[in-house]
Amino acid sequence: MTSSKRANIIGIGLIGGSIGLGLRQRGWHVSAYDSNPQRLKLAVETKVVDAAVEAGNLDASAEITFVATDVGAIPAAVSQALRETTGLVTDAGSVKAPVLSAVTDTSSKRFSRFVGGHPMAGSEQEGLEGSRADMFDGAIWVLTPSEETDDSAYLGVHSVVASLGAEVVTMSPQRHDELVALISHVPHLTAATLMCLADERSEQRQQLQRLAAGGFRDMTRIAASHPGIWPDICIQNQAAICEGLDRLTHALSEIRQAVASGDRTQLLEHLRQARTARLNLPGTVSTTEDLLELRVVIPDRPGEIARLTTMASELQANIHDLEIAHSPEGERGVLVMLLNSQDAQRLHAHLQETDYITTLREVE
Repeated sequence: MTSSKRANIIGIGLIGGSIGLGLRQRGWHVSAYDSNPQRLKLAVETKVVDAAVEAGNLDASAEITFVATDVGAIPAAVSQALRETTGLVTDAGSVKAPVLSAVTDTSSKRFSRFVGGHPMAGSEQEGLEGSRADMFDGAIWVLTPSEETDDSAYLGVHSVVASLGAEVVTMSPQRHDELVALISHVPHLTAATLMCLADERSEQRQQLQRLAAGGFRDMTRIAASHPGIWPDICIQNQAAICEGLDRLTHALSEIRQAVASGDRTQLLEHLRQARTARLNLPGTVSTTEDLLELRVVIPDRPGEIARLTTMASELQANIHDLEIAHSPEGERGVLVMLLNSQDAQRLHAHLQETDYITTLREVE
């Protein structure tokens, strides 16, 4: 039986391969392109994707194209996908604002089909061989629509990503880059620096290796990831990373001063704050049966859904599902969101304060 759903993937590594496996498991026909012919051949042979395509020859009928290349290659690949297909286009890069500004094809009709994305998932294994169909189950997948993004494009990408098992979070490209610099990019550089400091003690390497037990290994584990992707990330997200490093340097200077002066009170306060914050980190993403349906009347204008979902993310209100119901008159629509009770009530109150017409009701 031939699937009616078709997708392209540009870049078949760990993430691209996992997207391919996840889509195929759900009945999609997946075509792929990769700059490495051997890797592309392997992806077809191992049934990660259905078919290989040549450069400049994407499946024009694909409903969606995922760009999962290195960050530096994303703008050109996104522009290619917008030219060669009529479907939705999204990417999987860990830097968003520079990609958005660098996409060369800014035709409003085409560009409105692009929705920036970042699946925050990974594996201890590298490359295509580490791909898994369940890679995104319970993982956060950030979407970063712009003001030019068409609402139907956002909903379409949201639907496909959610079908892969991911928890979708929406925010602006700039906000994404600031937060990811703090929780991903700066920690990676910090772990790498700690490993380099330890490695420089070559005369004590054997002793260091024996002493490097759980804590040090856990803290520096991410330094073992493939280094090739990081120069592009650091250059593309330079401003946010530098700001994060400056904040880290300042904080380390303060804690150094506390150590040097023997300030037990400051040290204990610092460590207690860190412990509390660490214990309060959420574990896995989970859903609840206590759900409410929040309906929001929205004007029929571009970017309104992205604006509302971004607002929900800023309020830490987790949207489990959403759809749009258009008014027969075409001037207004109703955005239907499914949230847990607490999140729904918080978002409901905030939207009413900002003059939106909203209603809450229990899910039958």
